Amino acid sequence: MEKKQVVIIGAGISGLVACKYCLSKGFHPIVFESDGDIGGVWAKTIRTTRLQTFKEMYQFSDFPWPSSVTQDYPAQDQVLNYLRSYATHFDLMKHIRFHSVVKEIDYQGESSFVWSQWNGIGGTFLPGKWKVTVVTSQSQAPLTKVYDADFVILCVGRFKDVPNIPAFAPGTGPEVFQGKVIHSMDYASMDHKKAEEFVKGKRVVVVGFQKQGLDIAMECSSLNGPENPCTVVYRKDRWKISDFAPWGIPLQYLYLNRFSELMVHKPGEGFLLGMLATLLSPLRWGISKLVEIHIKKKLPLAKYDMVPERSFSKDMRSCLLAIMPEDFFNRVESGSIVLQKSPGFSFHKDGIMLDGGIKPIQTDIVILATGFKGIQKLKNIFTSQDFSDFIAVSPDSRVALYRECIQPRIPQLAIIGFSESFSNLFTSEIRCRWIVELLDGGFKLPSIEEMEKDISNWDDYMKNSSGKYYQRSCITALDIWYNDQLCKDMGWNLDGKRDFGLTYFSLMVPWTMPIHNFIKNHDLRMNNKDFIMQRTARSSTVFCLCIDTSCVF
Repeated sequence: MEKKQVVIIGAGISGLVACKYCLSKGFHPIVFESDGDIGGVWAKTIRTTRLQTFKEMYQFSDFPWPSSVTQDYPAQDQVLNYLRSYATHFDLMKHIRFHSVVKEIDYQGESSFVWSQWNGIGGTFLPGKWKVTVVTSQSQAPLTKVYDADFVILCVGRFKDVPNIPAFAPGTGPEVFQGKVIHSMDYASMDHKKAEEFVKGKRVVVVGFQKQGLDIAMECSSLNGPENPCTVVYRKDRWKISDFAPWGIPLQYLYLNRFSELMVHKPGEGFLLGMLATLLSPLRWGISKLVEIHIKKKLPLAKYDMVPERSFSKDMRSCLLAIMPEDFFNRVESGSIVLQKSPGFSFHKDGIMLDGGIKPIQTDIVILATGFKGIQKLKNIFTSQDFSDFIAVSPDSRVALYRECIQPRIPQLAIIGFSESFSNLFTSEIRCRWIVELLDGGFKLPSIEEMEKDISNWDDYMKNSSGKYYQRSCITALDIWYNDQLCKDMGWNLDGKRDFGLTYFSLMVPWTMPIHNFIKNHDLRMNNKDFIMQRTARSSTVFCLCIDTSCVF
């Protein structure tokens, strides 16, 4: 039988694992990457950027970190080398077309297509094909070519390519400023030496106080010190963590196990689970306060009027947490970093003017660490206006996806990596496995109406848990509940003999231990067909792509 063509757009983490799992099922994947390297956001980032998650929580199920990486939070170059090693190990590079920009995708087929009638691209029912227009610029003259695809997997990511630039009233925008204004994306795309030369000896204002803004501020303050302080302008206080073990208790034990999820109302929960979540809500509140007290004890938030209004749990469920660099407040104390909180700002010829300010903050460079318009980027790739509207009605809407992968009204297409979790790598991997099982006819999707009802349930949950940040589609605090749904779809047995402590207090990690110890310690019934474990050539360790140790394969 002729191999079916799967087009994967993007060679970041999601694109790599999608390619690997497509190959495992005998499909013919081709990956289009606009840049000249794999890695997505890790390919072009700031020198001081480090992983914001334990490396054990950011590890492929069948490819461990090398022993040479001993830090809990590896640096940017270590993460990128790890991804390159993964691609090399599984021989993925030959399937990737670099410097290839996908300009548009156009579906050629019946508009009345229904997912539940489909039996995978290996089967007999193929209602249509995608036309993928690609411009390759690696040669001197750009070459445009249209590819046919039986299935498209979009792995374009939401944190790159289309910067979010604040809007300003006429005469108050960057055009009146006599210095330089760039987005953090442009700063991150510079090589490290050029970036250093760009800010060295300059007065820099960084607008934004999330992960990228923090990294840029630390880099500027290291180069310039108090002689040319870096000013950080931000609107809202967010919880930053100094460590992952408040009061000596690993954060995973508080938020990343089945018991912690019993305290949270879940989409599609029944009466008993809903009642239990309500009864346990005081405990959830108490855990959040316990963590907040620890953070306020470790970091001088009150001294600098930086105590957030929202609870720690709310920020965690919105994927708004960031690790506070170890030396950050020492630099604030020394004057090499200056903090300015304001609901807004405008430009002045000599710098920026904060709302309510009487004189401008004089500066040479303004770097806007104001995020990205990932949803707009996703909408723009479709030639069909209907498909674009199905993705999101407006830029402020949530991308409505069944299982955070499938838009029920867009045929033969999946989107991976557009919702967030505590470990995006781990989540992307299990989603890609789910998609490939679907492509192989391993299971069928329900009707459009059923999928849209499930999406609506998740919408309600995210609006309640994340508030106005619900469009981030953050599943943190319900990772296991979500992963269980994917496992059940694929026919993985989650029932069976369970120990209460093991089931509800074990952590959500890709387990790494010898196979005989894994089975002995956790009393698992092993079915070779469904056991998603692979022995690596590098060691006798077995890596399990599992939600937690209570799974029975």
